[in-house]
Amino acid sequence: MIERLGYRLRPPDVQRARGLGHELGIGACIAQVLLHRDLGDASAARAFLEPSLSGLTDPSEMLGRAAACERLAFAARKGQRVAIFGDYDVDGTTSTAILSDMLEAMGAEVVPFVANRFVGGYGFSQPALDACLAVSPDVIVTCDCGSSDHPRVEAARKRGVDVIVVDHHLVPDEPLPALAFLNPHQPGCGFAFKWMCSAGLAFSLGAGVRAALGHTLDVRPWLDLVALGTVADVMPLEGDNRRLVRAGLKLLGAPNARPGIVALRENARVRPGTAIGGQDIAFKFGPRLNAAGRLADPVLTLRLLRAREPAEARMLAGRIEQLNDERKAVERDVTEQALAQATALYGDNPTSGIVVAGRGWHRGVVGISAARLVDRFGVPAVVIAFDDEGVGHGSGRTPEGYHLHEAFSSCQGDLLKFGGHAMAAGLSVEEPRLDALRAGFASATPRQDLTRPLPVVDVEVGDSYALPRADELQVLEPLGEGNPQPVFALHARVLDARAVGDGQHLKLTLRAGGEKLTAFQRDAGPSADQVGVSVVAVGTLSLDHYRGGGALELSVKALLDPTRAE
Repeated sequence: MIERLGYRLRPPDVQRARGLGHELGIGACIAQVLLHRDLGDASAARAFLEPSLSGLTDPSEMLGRAAACERLAFAARKGQRVAIFGDYDVDGTTSTAILSDMLEAMGAEVVPFVANRFVGGYGFSQPALDACLAVSPDVIVTCDCGSSDHPRVEAARKRGVDVIVVDHHLVPDEPLPALAFLNPHQPGCGFAFKWMCSAGLAFSLGAGVRAALGHTLDVRPWLDLVALGTVADVMPLEGDNRRLVRAGLKLLGAPNARPGIVALRENARVRPGTAIGGQDIAFKFGPRLNAAGRLADPVLTLRLLRAREPAEARMLAGRIEQLNDERKAVERDVTEQALAQATALYGDNPTSGIVVAGRGWHRGVVGISAARLVDRFGVPAVVIAFDDEGVGHGSGRTPEGYHLHEAFSSCQGDLLKFGGHAMAAGLSVEEPRLDALRAGFASATPRQDLTRPLPVVDVEVGDSYALPRADELQVLEPLGEGNPQPVFALHARVLDARAVGDGQHLKLTLRAGGEKLTAFQRDAGPSADQVGVSVVAVGTLSLDHYRGGGALELSVKALLDPTRAE
C-alpha cells in the first residue's frame, strides 16, 4: 500500500527476517533492517551488532605514526614543551583535548590552543603559528588541520621546532615539511581504514605514545571524545569508526561520565541513565559544542571537555548554552536571507550549484545555512559572509554525487584560499571576484538529478512486523552517516495533536499496533482536525529521553492518508 502513497518500500522477506531474528534474539522488524543492509548471515550480523575494539585495524601501517610516537615519547621523557593546536570544530577540539590529556597523564608539558574563526580563521594560520611559538615549544602538533599549511610548517621547522600534523583532510601534491604527518589519505599510507577523523587519529597517536613509553595509562576513558568528534564530523559509522563510537557512546551515557559531558547532558535534557545514540551527538551535543566556535571562542568548548570539577563544567556549559541559543537566532536570520537571494538569483529549480553572499551575515553560521539550501534545492550551495573590507568567508555543502573540494579547485583562480572535503568545504574570496566565482562554480556543478527518486521506507510496521522495542533499536547504534536511521511506516491512529515550538511544530500521541508513542513533526501546520484520524506515519524512531529513555518516539517525515491508496 505504501507505494501508492508516494514512497518506495524495500522488499520485505518476513520468513528470513523471523529466522535471523530468532538466531540473534531480536524481533523481525530490526532483523529486516539488517537484511536490507546485507547482513543476512548470522555471524556477520552478530559482528555488526557487537563491535569490539579488538577488531580495530592494525595502526602500525599508518605512515608517520611511529616517528610521531617516538618524538612525543622523547618529549615526555625529557620534559619538553608540546604545543597542541586544533581546529575550532568538534573534531578539532576533541582531538586537542584527547592528545593534551593523554600526554599530560604520561608526564609531558602541554600547552593547548584552538583556532579562532575570527582571528586567523581555519587551519594552522600565521596567527596560530605565532601563538604557538610564543610559548617556546619544542614540538607543535596540529589536530584536524595542517595538511595544506606548508608555509607555517616550514616556518616552524626553520625555528627549530618539530611539527607533527594529525589530520584527515584532502592532501595536496606538495610534500609537507613536517617531522611526521598522520593522514590516512596521503600517498603511501598503508593504514587500511581511510575514514578516521582527527579525534580517532589523536586517540591512536596517544595509544602509540603510551606503548613507546611503556606506560600503563588506560586510554579507554577518552573514547567518549572520539565518539563526539567522529559523529559530529559526519564520518561513516562503519569499520573502526563503528567500534570506537559504540564504545564511546557507553561512556557518554554513563552515570560517572566526565563533568563536561554530565553538564552537556543536563542542558540537552538527556536524563541520567539514558542510553546515548548517534543522533544525540549529531543534533544535541554537536551543535552545542560547535556554538562556541561559531559565535565566540572555541576555547570554551575545549575547557568544557577537559573540566575536572562539576561547578566549572556547569558554568562553561551554561555559557555554551547561551551561545547556542544565539546561534539558532542568527542562523534563522541568515538562512531566510540566503533562501530569498537564492530564489531570486536561481529560481525554484536551479540547474547548477548556487552561491549566495551578504554583508553583515555572521560567518559562524554560513555552513549551517548552506546545508539548509542543499535541503531546499538539492544542489551544491555556498554561503559567503563579507566583512567591511570586502573579504568574504564562505562555507559549502553538497548532496551526494558531487565533489565540493574539486569544484573549489576549479575556481581557485578566483579564491584567496579554500580547503575541506568532498561534502563540506570552506573558502575565502574578495568581493569583486564574486560574480566570477558564481559562474565558475555553476560550470563545475551542473545539476545531476532533475528528477528525484521516491523516498524509501525500510519496514512497514503492521501485521507482519511489530513495533521494535527500545532496546532492540539500540543494537543498531551508532546510527548516522554510513549507517542511517531506518525509516518506518506505522499504521496508526492519532489520539492527540497539538502545536509546539511557537506553533511551528506538531506533537502527536499515536497508537500503533497496540502501543502508544509520542511523535513530533517539524513545520507541520494546523493540528486540530487530525485527532481521531487513521494515518500512515512515516519517520524514524529514537529513544524518548523525556520519558527516561525506555520508550520510543517517532520523528515524523510525513503523515499520509491511507484512504488515498484505496
